[in-house]
Amino acid sequence: MGIAGKIGDYTFKAFTATLGITTIYLTGTFSVNVYKGLAWHKAQSVTLFLSLNAFYLIQLLCFNLHFAN
Repeated sequence: MGIAGKIGDYTFKAFTATLGITTIYLTGTFSVNVYKGLAWHKAQSVTLFLSLNAFYLIQLLCFNLHFAN
């Protein structure tokens, strides 16, 4: 095998190593983003639930004050 063949082999090895590292990196960042997205969604659901409960309580209070007079 000549020098061109060795250069081709090393180039291929470097390319496949880069693909492997990129795959591991993207898998890790994807997992982190899924976790953050689920946490964000859960926080939004709790906020919406609390907002709706607060709205209901204010509405109930106003209704009771209106008919108490």
